[in-house]
Amino acid sequence: MNAATMSDSSSVANGPKSEIYEALTSIRLIDPHSHINPHSPASTTLADVLGYHYYTELAHSAGMPKSQIEDKAIGPKELVERLVGGLQPLENTAQYSWLIEICRTFFGFEEDRLHLNNWEALYDRSESIMASAQWSETVLDQSNVQAVFLTNDFDDALEGFDTETYIPCLRTDDLVFHLAKPEVRGRLAACTGIELDGSLESLRSSLKQRFEHFVSRGARACAISIPPTFTPTPMGDGRASTALNAVLQQGISADASHRDALARRVFWTLAELCDEFGLPFDLMIGVNRQVYPEGVFQGQDLYDSRVSLIQYRELFNSFPNVKFPVSVLASVTNQELVSYAWIFPNVITNGHWWYSNTPSFIARDAAARLEAVPQTKQIGYYSDAYKLEFIWPKFDMYRKVLSGVLADQFVVDRGWSVERAVELGRKVLRDNVEEIFPLPKGATNSTSEKDSSDKADAPNAGVESLGALGVATAVAGVTEVLDYGSTPSVEETQQVEIESDELESLDVDALPADEEVQELGVDDVELLDDSVSSETSDEQLESLVDDEPLDVGNLLDDETPSEPITQLRGESSFSPDDDSLQLEADPNTGEFTLPVGDDDDDDDHVIITESDDSYSSSDESPVERTDPTAETVEELEEFDLDFLSDDGDEPAKES
Repeated sequence: MNAATMSDSSSVANGPKSEIYEALTSIRLIDPHSHINPHSPASTTLADVLGYHYYTELAHSAGMPKSQIEDKAIGPKELVERLVGGLQPLENTAQYSWLIEICRTFFGFEEDRLHLNNWEALYDRSESIMASAQWSETVLDQSNVQAVFLTNDFDDALEGFDTETYIPCLRTDDLVFHLAKPEVRGRLAACTGIELDGSLESLRSSLKQRFEHFVSRGARACAISIPPTFTPTPMGDGRASTALNAVLQQGISADASHRDALARRVFWTLAELCDEFGLPFDLMIGVNRQVYPEGVFQGQDLYDSRVSLIQYRELFNSFPNVKFPVSVLASVTNQELVSYAWIFPNVITNGHWWYSNTPSFIARDAAARLEAVPQTKQIGYYSDAYKLEFIWPKFDMYRKVLSGVLADQFVVDRGWSVERAVELGRKVLRDNVEEIFPLPKGATNSTSEKDSSDKADAPNAGVESLGALGVATAVAGVTEVLDYGSTPSVEETQQVEIESDELESLDVDALPADEEVQELGVDDVELLDDSVSSETSDEQLESLVDDEPLDVGNLLDDETPSEPITQLRGESSFSPDDDSLQLEADPNTGEFTLPVGDDDDDDDHVIITESDDSYSSSDESPVERTDPTAETVEELEEFDLDFLSDDGDEPAKES
C-alpha cells in the first residue's frame, strides 16, 4: 500500500481541503527529528507499538498500575494483552487514532476498535508481517518517507547504518547538564581520546572532536532539550576554569553554582562550534524533568509557563549566522516563538512538540505561524517517533490540520489557488527541511562505515574526488573535466593524470554511457568498445589479402635452391665464434659495437645505435658519415675528459 492508497481512506471533506490534502500526501518526506534506533528502526511485535510512552502514560493515568506496565517478568504478548485491556478510556484521544491507523495501514486491521476479543489475531498477524527482513524499508516506502533524522548520543560511533536514510544528529544534553557525572566524563574521554585535565583547552578540544566526528559522518544538526530555568549566557575564562576544576574534583557533589557555570560554558562553546562547522542548533525549550517521579518511563516530565525566550536573546544576538530551529513544549509559548521568528533572522519555528502535538493545538499554532512568519523560516512538523510505524499517522494528522488551515485561510479567505496553497504546504513540509539542514562541508553521507579520513588517505582518493563522471572520462581518455551543463572551452580544460595501476584498481566502467558523453558536451568523439572480439567475414578477409604474393623463394625444394645470401660488405664468409659475438661499449660514446675483423684490429667494429638500424664499421663510409653519432664523437675528441676523474678537488684543465 502506498501513500496515495492510504490517503483514500482518510476522512477529509471534499473541496479545497481535500485537494490540498491529496497533494500533500504525495510529498516524499524527510522527518527532521525522531528517536529512531537505526540498528532496529521498525517494530518487531505489537508490544513495540503499544509500548510507546504515549500509551503507557495514558493507560497509567487512566488507572493501570505502573507495576503491571513495567513488569520485567512478562513477555511482549502478555504486555499487549494488559495494555489492550486498559485502552477503552483512551479511545477519545488523538494517540488512540494513531494506533488504529497503524493497525489498518500496515497490518490489514479492518475494525475501528482494538479490544480483548480481537487483539490476539492482530498480534499474530502483525508479528508475521514484521518478521520480513525488509520490513523497515517497507514501512518507509508505504509512509512515503525518504529519510529520518536521529537523536544520537555524543559518543555514538555512527557505524553500521545508512547515514543517507538515517541522518545523524548530535544530542548534547549530557554534555551540558551532566558533565559532573563521572560516567559521562568517562564516556567523553573514551570516545575522544582526550582527558579533561582542568584546562579549558582540553574541554574545547574534546567538544570539537565530537563535532568533527559527527560532521564527517553526515550529521545535519546539534540538538538539546533545555529546562525552563536555564539561561544561556557567556561565561568568562576565570569563572569557567574554577567551575571545571570544582566539577572534576567533586563530581556531582560540586556546588550547584559551579555546575551551572560549567553548563553555561559548555553550551556557549557548542554554539561557537555550530557557528564554526555550519550546523543548526536545534533547541527544544521548556521541559521540567521528573515532575512526576512515580510515572511510567518517559511519562514523568512536564512543562510550566515560567520559560520565556527572552532568556535566549543574548544567544540569538551573539550568533547571527547560526540557525536556531526552536520547539516549545507548550502552545502558550507559541506566540512568543512566532514573535521571535518574526524579528530574528536566525530563529525558526520547528514542529509541534510533545504536549502541543494534538490537532487543536496544531491548528491554532500552525495558523499563527503561517500568517506571521516568513514561509522560508518554518519547519512544519517532525514525528518525534521511536519506531518507524508512527511516522505515517503522526504526519498524516498534521497534513489534515495543515490542509484545513491552507484551505480556510488562504484559498477561501485570501482567494489563493489550490496550487499556490499546496506550494506553501510543500515548503513547510519538505523544502525548508533541506534548506535549513543542508549537508555540511566535509561530510561523507554514505553507507560506508569507514571514516572519511581513511578515504582521504586511500591511493585512489584523488580519482574518487572526480566523481563518477570524472573517473569514467579520465579512463576513456577524455581530458576535459567539466561541471554538469557547462560548455567546454580551451581555457577550462584540465589535464587529469592518473597512474595506470590506480586505474586498474578502480571498479569503473571504462566506456561511458551515451548520457555521460552527452553531458561532457564534446562533439565528434566516437568511443568504441574494443574489449569484445569482432568476427570478420570471408569477404573482409579476402579484401585484406594482397593480389601479388610475396616471393620468399623455394623453402621446401632442395633441387631448386634460393638465391644465395649476400654478405653485408661482400665478405666471402662469416664464421661466428664466442669472441665475435661479444658486444663492446665504445669508451667515448657508450655505443655498443660488434667486432667483425681480426682480433688485433680494434677499429673494425659494427656500430649499433638506438637512432639508426644501420650497421657500419669504423671505416669511412656513407653510413658513418651520415650518422649524427659520428659527429658527436668528433666533437668529444676535442675536449680533455680529465674533469670526469674521481678527484673532485682538482679543477678541470683547459684544452
